[in-house]
Amino acid sequence: MSYFDAASAAPLHPVARQALLASLDEGWADPARLYREGRKARLLLDAAREAVAEATGCRADEVVFTPSGTRAVHTGIAGALAGRRRVGRHLIVSAVEHSSVLHSAEAFEADGGTVSTVAVDRGGAVDPSAYAAALRQDTALACLQSANHEVGTVQPVGPVAEACRAAGVPLLVDAAQSLGWGPVEGGWSLLTASAHKWGGPAGVGLLVVRKGVRFAVQEPVDERESGRAPGFENLPAIVAAAASLRAVRAEAAQEARRLRELTERIRVRVPELVPDVEVVGDAERRLPGIVTFSCLYADGEALLHELDREGFSVSSGSSCTSSTLTPSHVLKAMGVLSEGNVRVSLPAGTDGQDVERFLRVLPGAVAGVREKLGAPAPATAVREQELVVDSLGKRCPIPVIELAKVIGEVPVGGTVRVLSDDEAARLDIPAWCEMRGQEYVGEEPAERGTAYVVRRVS
Repeated sequence: MSYFDAASAAPLHPVARQALLASLDEGWADPARLYREGRKARLLLDAAREAVAEATGCRADEVVFTPSGTRAVHTGIAGALAGRRRVGRHLIVSAVEHSSVLHSAEAFEADGGTVSTVAVDRGGAVDPSAYAAALRQDTALACLQSANHEVGTVQPVGPVAEACRAAGVPLLVDAAQSLGWGPVEGGWSLLTASAHKWGGPAGVGLLVVRKGVRFAVQEPVDERESGRAPGFENLPAIVAAAASLRAVRAEAAQEARRLRELTERIRVRVPELVPDVEVVGDAERRLPGIVTFSCLYADGEALLHELDREGFSVSSGSSCTSSTLTPSHVLKAMGVLSEGNVRVSLPAGTDGQDVERFLRVLPGAVAGVREKLGAPAPATAVREQELVVDSLGKRCPIPVIELAKVIGEVPVGGTVRVLSDDEAARLDIPAWCEMRGQEYVGEEPAERGTAYVVRRVS
């Protein structure tokens, strides 16, 4: 089985395994106690904190270990907003932040705060000037991920941090995807991360709060971890997390070069091997191991199952794999095709032969899914100036498949009106038009759902 979903959770690094097993014997005692076993545990905890601080580029007393990256995000955002409540109750986030950030923003808004969402370009990157424009007198906090978890696009944290610093606004950076590759650029104020993203054990998150940042803990204060992460520390996991971070950093430069070559191979060859594919995410400013593409006329869940049967573990941002039947908020914000979406995220040590086998298997997997769904054959004779396609009650990718089947039945200049109540159609029909050289006229209200109007131009 080839595991290509490292962006969700990287395999446990050998150094992490060794450190975990060793600290189970040495670090089981309470590090807050003064007897010998407690002092020994405390030394391990302090050493882990020092190692993480060095890798992150901060002071050791600015690092807090939390039970998860999500907990670090929730604690960091809530604490920073509360600490600056006198300044105002305005929060800035990007449209492609991790759900943990967006959920925190929703909770803040429900509690009476205001949230500004900064849009991204088609590659998934924010414009630093848009962050600067969003800053207000009452802005308490801005948030920006260092790199996107779904498409791998690296964000311009440095310029955004500079704009925030000039305005006196702290910037929280979610560095979950990038910290294993190197420290985050710029003068950020708070940082969060999660050990299982770089090959450490699950259940260890990082929260860094720079000295001078106003911060008010929003839960009962415990004597541990500066009062910001209550409860007994999972010391063996923390030690393993710190050891693996140091190890992956030592290997990062060499491994990044190797993985970039493999992902570039996928980016170039997938559109050559599979028709009607859109490769998404910034082509240059991206993480080494992530490549994402979407396939027209394909069901994301069915495609993932086909690839799983062929021995490949991948993930998807397609609405077809979601219980909510809505597209990934990241793909939606980028305005790219969401149906048949596949994210390949290669772990360290991936063999080039595994990538070649994936490229051999993929065309057949996509073709099989399309055939089962009745993907379009070449166009038929012209019949009507305008056709109405009723796709109400049908989910992605069926509305686009039905559009593609009938576009050839109207003359050049004629229109097809697709009726759909699937949220994904709002994203996928315009994307299909761009890929196939047809004109997307727009959407109109319908008695049920929405009418998406497409004009044939070729």
